[in-house]
Amino acid sequence: MADAGVFRGFLNALKAYDWVVYAKPPFAGAGQVPAYLGRYTHRVAIANHRLVSFVDGEVRFLWRDYAHGNKTKIMALSAEEFLRRFLLHTLPSGFVKIRHYGLLGTRCWHEKMTRCRVLLGQPDPGLPEPESVEAMMLRLTSIDCSGVPRASMEGCE
Repeated sequence: MADAGVFRGFLNALKAYDWVVYAKPPFAGAGQVPAYLGRYTHRVAIANHRLVSFVDGEVRFLWRDYAHGNKTKIMALSAEEFLRRFLLHTLPSGFVKIRHYGLLGTRCWHEKMTRCRVLLGQPDPGLPEPESVEAMMLRLTSIDCSGVPRASMEGCE
């Protein structure tokens, strides 16, 4: 297998290089990093609130003109052009936005988390107790279904 040998040589050359990784501490603290990344990894190409109208095959939407004082403007595009631009942000089949590696990777995740807890001296959190229907309704909707006979729980299930 000549290809495997070539690839092994490529990897060996990379290993010989003294890689230096520098990561500056975040300005507002480590807690801000997931919030920052979340704005880019868990959003769609254009949010609903930016859509202004769709009339006679024309889509009008808000956009920000950074070149001219960060002003919000309205752009009008044909539906076809709007969809073409929107679909440029759609990942092809088989691609994902985020892949988790290392500790967060799915391979042997349970074993890695168990080892981390041992090293950090943390107890295993275990599985949470299942929540009752009544407790869930109260938590989610503020509707108190406790004490109501099951036959008359309309709106509570």
